[in-house]
Amino acid sequence: MIHEQRSQIHIRFEADTIRAIMASKQTANRLGFDDYHCQMISTAVSELVRNILKYAGSGEVIIVPLTQAKRTGIEITVKDRGPGIADLDQAMQDDFSSSGTLGLGLPGVKRLMDEFEINSEVNVGTQVVIRQWL
Repeated sequence: MIHEQRSQIHIRFEADTIRAIMASKQTANRLGFDDYHCQMISTAVSELVRNILKYAGSGEVIIVPLTQAKRTGIEITVKDRGPGIADLDQAMQDDFSSSGTLGLGLPGVKRLMDEFEINSEVNVGTQVVIRQWL
């Protein structure tokens, strides 16, 4: 797997959400994703970054173009050093929310992407890796 032109965005303020969305959309566009898939990717990034701001206060987004054998894709890692998620199984259920929102966040992101991985440890933080392939 070849990684090229990695972007890293530190998340601390609401304005960083726009920076992360734009960087992911521009990378996806450059790789050849159509407008529909660019929008799916940016929606997923938006949701994950808003979770950072809401639950952890700060974190980072790492965007990496992927080239693997005969396919191209994008990998986005979103991580924080926040409180972590006590019950991942519960957090991944539709309609669950620990903060009174609609609770579509993590399950919705998983449905939008080709690949979704989440690791979280209480008092250590959360990392979500999403991938979309052309």
